[in-house]
Amino acid sequence: MRWGNILSIEFNALACTAGGLALRVSLFITCYNDTLFPETGKSVVKVLERLGHTVEFPAGQTCCGQMHYNTGYQSEAMPLVQRFVDQFREAEAVVVPSSSCVAMMKDHYPKMAAEIGDAKLIADVDALLPRVYEFSEFLTRGLGLEDVGAYYPHRVTYHASCHGLRNLELGDGPLRLLKAVRGIDLVPLEGLEQCCGFGGTFAVKNADVSSAMLSEKTTAILNTKAEACTACDNSCLMHIQGALHRQRTGVKTVHLAEILAGDEGAAR
Repeated sequence: MRWGNILSIEFNALACTAGGLALRVSLFITCYNDTLFPETGKSVVKVLERLGHTVEFPAGQTCCGQMHYNTGYQSEAMPLVQRFVDQFREAEAVVVPSSSCVAMMKDHYPKMAAEIGDAKLIADVDALLPRVYEFSEFLTRGLGLEDVGAYYPHRVTYHASCHGLRNLELGDGPLRLLKAVRGIDLVPLEGLEQCCGFGGTFAVKNADVSSAMLSEKTTAILNTKAEACTACDNSCLMHIQGALHRQRTGVKTVHLAEILAGDEGAAR
């Protein structure tokens, strides 16, 4: 059975389960958010608790292994696959505020488990991955929601990160969530599906190409006159923010979860 069919079944079942009932959601925070952007994790918790769900944080979680895998250290990433399974195997749903980390899990964990011929790990990965969701995906597809009760009275534009767009096929889900935010002035970004040029070590190994792509992205952002640029991945936003800061534009970057966590009380 294809992943898309499995996920469709899981999404439908979860949406039915979530109809007025509280879920026990496990948060996989990711390395970037844990060390550099803790407000994103706090915002995920705030949104999910506002919706009536319980959020758990397995303290033994570590990296998903993407950085190791993408730089050729596939064997070194294997213990991290096992670690993830061990930490989250009992979760009703695993929510991840990063499409690149979820793409790593869904695209590579099954292949990695199969390559070492570990039948138990293969079965564990296959059982767990349908319950793993990128944050916006969990809200729109998992819970069937668009309006999460957010308030964010600012002019905002949205950048679609590559992994969310191409690997997870999030489509317009994040935009539908943003359009439902009260007070927001959401302006379209020209070339919103165009890569920002980060790509992890791509930005280091291909610095000139990365810089050219980043320049096009920041120019498009500035043309919107937005106060903030949002996305589902802080890795993209960190890359974009560096350029915006160097140009002294005053435009900030903010993860989608932080916008959705906004409320009228906090805005006063």
